[in-house]
Amino acid sequence: MFYPYGFGLGSHWLLYIGVPLILGIWAQIRVTSAFRKWGEVRASSNITGAECAQEILQAAQIRDVEVVETNDFLGDHYDPRDKKLHLSSNVYHTPSVAALGIAAHETGHAIQHARAYAPLKARMAIVPVTMIASQLLPFIIIGGLFFGITGLITLGIYCYLVLVVFQLITLPVEFDASRRAKIILREMGIVQPGQETAGVNSVLNAAALTYVAAFIAALGNLLWLLSLRDRR
Repeated sequence: MFYPYGFGLGSHWLLYIGVPLILGIWAQIRVTSAFRKWGEVRASSNITGAECAQEILQAAQIRDVEVVETNDFLGDHYDPRDKKLHLSSNVYHTPSVAALGIAAHETGHAIQHARAYAPLKARMAIVPVTMIASQLLPFIIIGGLFFGITGLITLGIYCYLVLVVFQLITLPVEFDASRRAKIILREMGIVQPGQETAGVNSVLNAAALTYVAAFIAALGNLLWLLSLRDRR
């Protein structure tokens, strides 16, 4: 017998969907809390996130990456397609410990791109397929889960398999960018040992949890769909 989305699945739903959802919320709360706390601590170097990114790019001899401002809170990212490093306003203009950590992390992605870091190249290659899979999922949920169309459930399994692979590849990319950021900030003297270093570590470690949570969520959804198919 088929049960619609989440109903009648008992422990399967709680294990595969509920637990990853709670983990994701907890990770997001942690990163937001860490950013707000260390966003109020001014770094002794007194440079903004944008200036930090520019200094790191210059030291790495990367001259074709543009640092731009975005209005999205915690929407910081590096886009390898147009080689633009997007920093949120709170990071771009602020000389805080949190801003420097995030700016250095995103600049780490630009360095990965310039150095042809293999996991980043793999993630870039799988992005188009991942976007297609993500766009198909709403229709799969409606048609496959609510109306019990078996073919769509199978398609959903393949879509989530793509997402799991993408999130798995994302982990070394993000961890390496944070590793680079911590080393660069220390070696360039942009943050000082002690409180400032601890603050950078707190922000970046909290951010790392969100990527782990995203991987677990994708894996949980994949396992859930597999359990649905097996129950039919």
